[in-house]
Amino acid sequence: MRKLAIVCLVLLSSAAAAADAPTQDRVEREAGGDRFSAGGSVSVTAPVAADLLAAGGNVDIDTKVGGDVIATGGDVRIKGDIDSGVFAAGGQLRLNAAVKRSVRVAGGEVEIGPKAQLGGNLSVAGGHVRIEGPVFGYVQAAGGDVTLDSAVGGDVWATGGRLTLGPNARIGGKVHYATHGELTQNPAAVVKGGVERVDFETAWPRAHKQPQHSGFGWVWVVGLMVLAAVLIGVAPSLTATASDVLKRRPWFALLVGFIVLVCVPIAGIILLATVIGIPLALLVLLAYPILLLLGYELTAIGIGDWAMQRFAADRARSWVWRALAAAVVVLLIALLARVPFLGGIVAFLTLLFGLGALALQWRRTPAEV
Repeated sequence: MRKLAIVCLVLLSSAAAAADAPTQDRVEREAGGDRFSAGGSVSVTAPVAADLLAAGGNVDIDTKVGGDVIATGGDVRIKGDIDSGVFAAGGQLRLNAAVKRSVRVAGGEVEIGPKAQLGGNLSVAGGHVRIEGPVFGYVQAAGGDVTLDSAVGGDVWATGGRLTLGPNARIGGKVHYATHGELTQNPAAVVKGGVERVDFETAWPRAHKQPQHSGFGWVWVVGLMVLAAVLIGVAPSLTATASDVLKRRPWFALLVGFIVLVCVPIAGIILLATVIGIPLALLVLLAYPILLLLGYELTAIGIGDWAMQRFAADRARSWVWRALAAAVVVLLIALLARVPFLGGIVAFLTLLFGLGALALQWRRTPAEV
């Protein structure tokens, strides 16, 4: 707990420093062997003793990491050996490293290269997914186009548009797939446990299922749409500034959002350990759900504002049009959140972007908006 507290303090202070200097190209901090790196272009080549957190337009990790790797960016490349797990998301994501534990990745295009060796399980989602490196555990894959051309020790669960098993596929377990098209299997591919086509609802046995009676769910979505409009009306400056942060520094906001998500409850627990800090701890823990809700809403508002500025700039400052755009985005996110596995990633990223924008915009001055 002490190590987590120190890391949180260092990371939060780093985020604050970066917010005070929004034109800064790179932010680097290290505490207890953990490293935090963010900027327009991030290249990590020096060994990292513990965990690595990296975010940027381009993220290139080519070194040994002693703990977990948490990375996000427009183009993410991971080539160094990882002693623990990988959690990463990006527009384009390429993993070509030996990872001792499990990997959770998502992106527009995701490639697990031939030099990758995953000692645990793989969960991956993307528009185009290609897996060429061996996976010792099971594989969960969701995407418009999934190609599996490697050895897999356990079962394969795949859902999406199309699944292709290449000539190098060697599946130790069973292939369960739920795709819109037929499975394409190379004659040289080997599946020891056989192949089974399943319904989309059962394609992710380890994921939490959406309740079948979703009436309350849609009431909640409508409430979120109304809340977005209310926030724009009562706090136009806050929402506009948060939207500007998301537009100018999206990847940094994403990483800061992750830091806030982890560190706020840790801070509350630490405060509970002191008599003087108990009232403040209770306040922090009670405010935490509200903070999460604000983060979710601010991302929807930011996407709506971006769309208005791009496609209807003359109406971008209108409260009514901003509210309508945000409501539409909330609905789209809610629909995406119902997609098995991929929906969970969408909702999680939505939350992180907004939390980061909320944390960063508090430190900005009017001249920076």
